[in-house]
Amino acid sequence: MNADIKFGAGHVAPQAIAKTPALSAIIVNYNAGTLLRGCVDSLLACPLAVEVIVVDNASHDGSLDGLPDSPRIRVIRNTTNVGFAAACNIGMQASSAPFLLFLNPDCFFEPGAVATLLAGLQSDDRVGMVGGLLVNEDGTEQGGGRRAVPTPWRSFVRAFGLHRFANRWPKLFYDFHLHKQPLPEEPIEVEAISGACILVKREAVEDVGPWDEGFFLHCEDLDWCMRFRQKGWTILFVPDARIYHALGACSRSRRVFVEWHKHKGMVRFYGKFFRHQYPGALMWLVTLGVWLRFGLAAAYLTVRRLLAGVGLKRG
Repeated sequence: MNADIKFGAGHVAPQAIAKTPALSAIIVNYNAGTLLRGCVDSLLACPLAVEVIVVDNASHDGSLDGLPDSPRIRVIRNTTNVGFAAACNIGMQASSAPFLLFLNPDCFFEPGAVATLLAGLQSDDRVGMVGGLLVNEDGTEQGGGRRAVPTPWRSFVRAFGLHRFANRWPKLFYDFHLHKQPLPEEPIEVEAISGACILVKREAVEDVGPWDEGFFLHCEDLDWCMRFRQKGWTILFVPDARIYHALGACSRSRRVFVEWHKHKGMVRFYGKFFRHQYPGALMWLVTLGVWLRFGLAAAYLTVRRLLAGVGLKRG
């Protein structure tokens, strides 16, 4: 593991950290700027005994310098960007609590949200994973916080807008994004939640296995959700746990890079779980469609960036 572990923003001695934290919060950071401090502060404000483990993927923006000096914080500095899944596993190996909270650095908890998530996780022995209500800055629900698994067919339905016919033919044109549905009043079982904020039981992870490091960025959360459910663990969406998520804030400067890994992850995810459920020719078409979609997205982002650059120069 190419990592340098520091205890506390001020390099506090390891014995100063609580020996038995109730929860280990693992934040994977890459150039999150001041957002990282806001995420950490919202965790430190939680009345629970939370240890905060920041796994930094070789950031160069000084975001770690803004962390508060607290014995509850540990920083692991990777010498290279190892990806989200690998960084999560590194943080998990350094953790000690029975409950593990994995976070993007652009998340900020409302007061009481962490305790509400933990209550949902402890509501039943078979609940192994929970996620909360991800909201935008204006308070509206964000897509991805509660969803069905995006099978190749469901992805095709959404890509071509066929989900608009779900009211008439719900089984055929089911949309895997559920945020347009009425918000439930109680925690409900879902097929998948977002990797931006995932709380799990350590015993469930020991049963299911760690994050799949074959995913660099994107789809590793779907992979984990699939494997949790395959092992019989229940995944809950907890609507009363509100988390503000500045979606995309950490990736705006490298959009094509992110799209590449997103689409690469989609191909890996489809092949890993659905290659035996669909004819080979259809899976080939699905893969082709994914890469065509990436090509269009990359071209659009590149042209937009060039036009923005020209506009700035003219200004």
